[in-house]
Amino acid sequence: MEKRNNTYHLALKELSLKDGSQGEKTLEFDFDNHDDIFKIFDVIQSKNIFESEQTAHEFALGLKLFTEVMIKNKQHPLFEELRPAIMEFMKKLKSQ
Repeated sequence: MEKRNNTYHLALKELSLKDGSQGEKTLEFDFDNHDDIFKIFDVIQSKNIFESEQTAHEFALGLKLFTEVMIKNKQHPLFEELRPAIMEFMKKLKSQ
């Protein structure tokens, strides 16, 4: 049986740049994740790890995007040294 994933659409738009100019670039793409990312947002927010809801959302989204790429590319040498640390980090995060 094929494992099912959740599918999401991400739209990113530059609003302004640090040099004061207006952003012009956009990026949109679809991606799959084995977790319900909106549920992860709620869980991270409920743990009160960060004072700001926006920071909690940024953290959760970044972590889920990164770790899903690691899972899908677990044999890639780029992740070899990082994998054990990420596994420990995830255990610590889930235990909070």
